[in-house]
Amino acid sequence: MRRTPTRLLGRPLGAALAATVMLGLLTAVPESPRTVEAAPAAASESTATVFYYTKTKNWTAHRLHYAPDGGSWTTVPGVVMEAACTDWVKQTVSLGSAAGMAATFNNGSGVWDNNAGRNYALGTGNITVKDGVVAHSDPCADTGTDPGPGGAHTASVYYSTATVGWTTVNLHYRPTGGAWTAVPGVGMEAACTGWVKKSVDLGSATTLQAAFNNGNGVWDNNNGSDYTLSEGLSTVKDRKVTSAAKDPCAAETPDTEAPTAPAKVTADADGIAVVLTWDPSTDDRGVTKYQVTRTGGTRGTMVTDVGSTVFSDTGLEERTAYTYTVRALDAAGNVSAASAAATATTGEKPAAPASGKPLGTDPRKDPIYFVLTARFEDGDTSNNRGGSQHTKSGNATNNDPMFRGDFKGLVNKLDYIKGLGMSAVWITPVVLNRSDYDYHGYHGYDFYEVDSRLESAGASYQDLINAAHAKGMKIYQDVVYNHSSRWGAKGLFTPKAYGVRDTQWSWYYDEKNEGFEYDGLTVEPKSGKSYYNGDLWSTAEPSGNTCVNWGTPTQYTSPEGYRIYNCQWPSPTSGMFPKAYYHNCWIGNWEGEDSRSCWLHDDLADFNTESTPVQNYLIGAYNKYIDMGVDGFRVDTAVHIPRTTWNRRFLPAIQERVTQRFGAGAAKNFFVFGEVAAFVNDKWNRGSVNHSAQFYTWKERKEYSADDGKAALEMYDYEQQQGTGSQPTSTNAFLNGNTYHAPDHSKFSGMNVIDMRMHMNFGDAGNAYSNGKDSDDSYNDATYNVVYVDSHDYGPNKSSERYAGGTDAWAENMSLMWTFRGIPTLYYGSEIEFRAGKKIDCGPGCPLDTTGRAYFGGHLAGDVKASDFSKVSSATGAVADTLAKPLVKHVQRLNEIRRAVPALQMGQYSTEGISGSMAYKRRYTDAASGTDSFALVTVSGGATYTGIPNGTYKDAVTGDTRVVTGGTLAVPAPGKGNLRVYVLDLGGRNAAPGKIGTAGAYLK
Repeated sequence: MRRTPTRLLGRPLGAALAATVMLGLLTAVPESPRTVEAAPAAASESTATVFYYTKTKNWTAHRLHYAPDGGSWTTVPGVVMEAACTDWVKQTVSLGSAAGMAATFNNGSGVWDNNAGRNYALGTGNITVKDGVVAHSDPCADTGTDPGPGGAHTASVYYSTATVGWTTVNLHYRPTGGAWTAVPGVGMEAACTGWVKKSVDLGSATTLQAAFNNGNGVWDNNNGSDYTLSEGLSTVKDRKVTSAAKDPCAAETPDTEAPTAPAKVTADADGIAVVLTWDPSTDDRGVTKYQVTRTGGTRGTMVTDVGSTVFSDTGLEERTAYTYTVRALDAAGNVSAASAAATATTGEKPAAPASGKPLGTDPRKDPIYFVLTARFEDGDTSNNRGGSQHTKSGNATNNDPMFRGDFKGLVNKLDYIKGLGMSAVWITPVVLNRSDYDYHGYHGYDFYEVDSRLESAGASYQDLINAAHAKGMKIYQDVVYNHSSRWGAKGLFTPKAYGVRDTQWSWYYDEKNEGFEYDGLTVEPKSGKSYYNGDLWSTAEPSGNTCVNWGTPTQYTSPEGYRIYNCQWPSPTSGMFPKAYYHNCWIGNWEGEDSRSCWLHDDLADFNTESTPVQNYLIGAYNKYIDMGVDGFRVDTAVHIPRTTWNRRFLPAIQERVTQRFGAGAAKNFFVFGEVAAFVNDKWNRGSVNHSAQFYTWKERKEYSADDGKAALEMYDYEQQQGTGSQPTSTNAFLNGNTYHAPDHSKFSGMNVIDMRMHMNFGDAGNAYSNGKDSDDSYNDATYNVVYVDSHDYGPNKSSERYAGGTDAWAENMSLMWTFRGIPTLYYGSEIEFRAGKKIDCGPGCPLDTTGRAYFGGHLAGDVKASDFSKVSSATGAVADTLAKPLVKHVQRLNEIRRAVPALQMGQYSTEGISGSMAYKRRYTDAASGTDSFALVTVSGGATYTGIPNGTYKDAVTGDTRVVTGGTLAVPAPGKGNLRVYVLDLGGRNAAPGKIGTAGAYLK
């Protein structure tokens, strides 16, 4: 996927930043001068207490399924885990003489966490499993005791996690004069963003010595000196101890006069939502926002700040009374007295859309229509958003916000797509994006949330999936495993970027608002202008900064001429991104190993996909969409992840999840096709097998290191040394003479691919055909290749423009795609040569309306109803004119013919005994269904077929009937864009269909 440039300089700024410098506070083992007592044995040498973190799962029950080392597994689904403390469940198990166990977790109803297919390896003692990370502590330990009449002392310790990035933190301590806790200490609990805390009993002591660790051997012991802390509240941040500190998680209490309380507060319930309204404060203290407090139900107290006099509270419990109070806040943060309470009782929760189920049919039957959802059809103007580049790009002049189309629009026009005859819709990524120009969906920020700029009431993503399935149409979701947005991935890691907010840049950086949660749709109330709350800023280097050379001017300037400083922009070499989650380098060689382990662009933070936490995060995210019933994944930037990682982790996880939810048949036909971009005209991408599309369709040929990072390097080196001549080959796409044979998919990786070689050579159909078939023996099965002429990235020959070869050439390209091996795919609008010759993408540098990503909805205005695939029963307005275009008629009839002839959908092919420039024979045989389909095809030119079976052949285009007695059939040239499809009449269910559809401008 070629990415949109963003509002500041791209690569030059990132390249100017220095290499990552790690803080010196972490050591591999404690090196304190104290004597560390040996950790005691577990409750017994054969006992483990397993704590499982629940917060990132929506499970209502938790099971532990385990096997002691050398022993047998528990009966599925395992033993019930019990509540331990907030966000944790636990289970203590006896391991006999075993020193550890293999373990998985599940919700008792078939949803599993099995460490991405590897299971968890656990030892003895207290063990935590949190977001895929195993550590050692008791997160629920309460070391405090009743101080009694003697008056024991207590210490409350807060520790900052902002720079260490630990997901588990233990406090290892001893009261002065007392004994150390057992290594690794007691688990600290989450306090607020960036802080954990623990209160401990000091007995008669007033101080304690302390060190901190992550439960896996990484320590912060104050560079070997330990920390000395006092009773009361202490904070430890960046090795700095603050005694008698303020609670870092407490809101400050105002000490000046507050505004008056808001009046006439009302709360009205609608289903399980409440809308709160009030009159503004009437004094003159500059009220800037309001604080809303809610009580009631099992959800407890909620406090939030809002920037208007209307507040919507959603997702509440059914038939429950909630009470709200409102306070005004002035610019200094002074809080008014509370308003009179307003109470509302919720009703019943609206019925949720039924969860989907994939259609589960052979994907080769389904021609694909590819849409940029945000640019296709606008069904709901309320979710349109132009973003920060709306005016600069010129979109404002055209009243054309980048986020314009949505799921509601797509649902409304599914009949248009079905009327074309297309039965699968590939949509751009749906996850919540975060960037300045992210309408295309490739700047993922929260991979677990659907972008609210695409959804509407009654038109959620689930509604779209269900609506498509109801029409017999599939949804293929574009997914990104390689990278997130530059702002990281919510729930995994988000960087803190501190830019210099001087007189040049004060307009650019938003003031941080801790109470605002980015959702892509809501304007941040403090600034009143930004959706992002995006850029942290400071006028001096902030405490906790990890970015190297903070604030140092670079040699670069912005387009406006402003001096650019280091650390104004996240980048791989800045020190902002931990290596556990992100790669820390720029790509230097696009055909080298670093193309899969470095950043593509400064707004695409490259995941460390060989890291377990990253793998678990992505697998968990995409499991959500599998569960919704999508029919397949188009995999963005697949070549930028090692094949070993796909084959070991992500592809098996997809198969496992689909199988668990929908069965083995659905898993077999869950269609995964990767973008392995290779922009060359030879069989192997510049001689590099690791960077060639067909390479990704195969399993590994040997064993590599158990470490995924090492394995990627070993595989890369091994396959490069083997070279192109020693790669596996396949006959899965080819007939054996005139006979279909069962394909061998035993070495299939699980990933099919976009046919980049045909795509690059579609300047003319003949060139694409000859180049395409030249590579087919090196794919595992080329009949699954996704074939298109142009897309949202490129036209043929790496052109930056939408295809402009002319209507006749388009017709010829389509005739080839719909009858040759592979799955025909059409980029939205190509059926009317939409924006032919226009630059596909110029980012915010020009209006979208002038590009190949222009809004298509104007051509779809009106009503359209499809009675079947390729059959439109009624159409009015502009969409009726669109459906009357000659290429539309051409596509409709091609789909009719392809749908009627199984050989054109799933058949193997051969050119043996055939003369003709684009001529081939295809056959598909399936004994289980009794299907046998044999067809002779020629596109544009004439052809002679020898050595074919004798019998009666009928042309699906003209109805012409030929009887072959001597194994030879000669076909005159039908003309450019036209074709002939002579189908062997085998009688019964395999009878030749004869003429299909009505003659048009090309098929005649």
